[in-house]
Amino acid sequence: MLRLDNELRPYAWGSTTAIAELLGRAPSGGPEAELWLGAHPDSPSRVPGGEGLDEVIAGDPAYFLGADSAAAFGPRLPFLMKVLAAAEPLSLQVHPSLEQAREGFAREEAAGVPRDAAWRNYKDDNHKPEMILALTPFRALCGFRPVEQSVALFEALAADASDDDARNHAAGIVAALRGAEPLRTAFAALLAGGDGLAAATSSLRAVADGLALDDPNRPALDAAADLQDKYPGDPGVLVSLLLHLVELAPGDAIHLPAGNVHAYLEGLGIEVMANSDNVLRGGLTPKHVDVPELLATVDFTPLPEVPRTPREETLLGQEVFTPPFREFALQRIELREGTEHLAVRQDGGTVVLVVRGALRLDSPQGELILQRGESAFIPASEDPVTAHPAVRTGAIATDGDDDVLAFAVSTGMGVSPAL
Repeated sequence: MLRLDNELRPYAWGSTTAIAELLGRAPSGGPEAELWLGAHPDSPSRVPGGEGLDEVIAGDPAYFLGADSAAAFGPRLPFLMKVLAAAEPLSLQVHPSLEQAREGFAREEAAGVPRDAAWRNYKDDNHKPEMILALTPFRALCGFRPVEQSVALFEALAADASDDDARNHAAGIVAALRGAEPLRTAFAALLAGGDGLAAATSSLRAVADGLALDDPNRPALDAAADLQDKYPGDPGVLVSLLLHLVELAPGDAIHLPAGNVHAYLEGLGIEVMANSDNVLRGGLTPKHVDVPELLATVDFTPLPEVPRTPREETLLGQEVFTPPFREFALQRIELREGTEHLAVRQDGGTVVLVVRGALRLDSPQGELILQRGESAFIPASEDPVTAHPAVRTGAIATDGDDDVLAFAVSTGMGVSPAL
């Protein structure tokens, strides 16, 4: 087992306190958006001695990943785990399928586009299905809502906006939503902007405030008006009206397959994804937006509702979140009074992060103590591993909480609700 040192990414939208409070340390003084735990080559976790986890794994994939994982995904950890803390909305974005990522990456490599170019779309050749588990109340935009719901929202804007340009712009989107390929046409029209875009986005606050609090259109229009405050005149402000507004309670999780348009708005969560950094942006950002590539990547199928990630208590005693992706599954390991140990579910290499108490991990090769905020990588060859509360078992002496809460991610290809 290898103790990890992980990179913190200070994106401007990050909370200044949430990750520090979760991990029990002092804030850095700046935004703390994402803590990366894994082996992505852009920000790999470091093992004792300073070597990157990606390099360690590449040296002996069968030992660290297991034969099945190495055969299925190659000599790299197939997932990336993050602690994500959004104080401001992230960009509106979509991730490519595996085929699209491979083709797009090869195309840009052949064209000589620098890997760090601001206009580059594909940073690697992998797809990026993902899930988010809320640790606090969490808000997101995720997937297209049924077309008639979006029609109602733009009709409200067309009827109640005080400016002719705003009303005409909203009416044009209503017409698009009532035509052929409604979501694709409306989405493309919104990204194209136009003379009425600024007027329409500027009208959102007054239109939302003019609706009754129990009006079904009010939450989406309120959320769009909040986005307008942060990104005035951005096409993504109105694109939000095509998408589901999702409210997650702590413990809820959603998963996002390729082609799903989404944006996290606020909250703290554990995010897990395939080991990729491929992002195509569609708004709410000053960064590069490639509209043709975006339109070729988005899945325009409306969803009746956003599917929640299945959560199962396994025979091993953990709570496992099982999205329909082979690269990863997330387990929640809680050791309260009366629970002296739990088996760590292992399917390939496993990353563990402790967020409460102190944890002792036991394997046939030895033990490792992790305090709150610390993390480790468990090689596939170190099996089985059991988790114990370090305080109650006498491994350490402390006045702190002897209950333990940890999150662990392993490869998901062996996970099923039958566990």
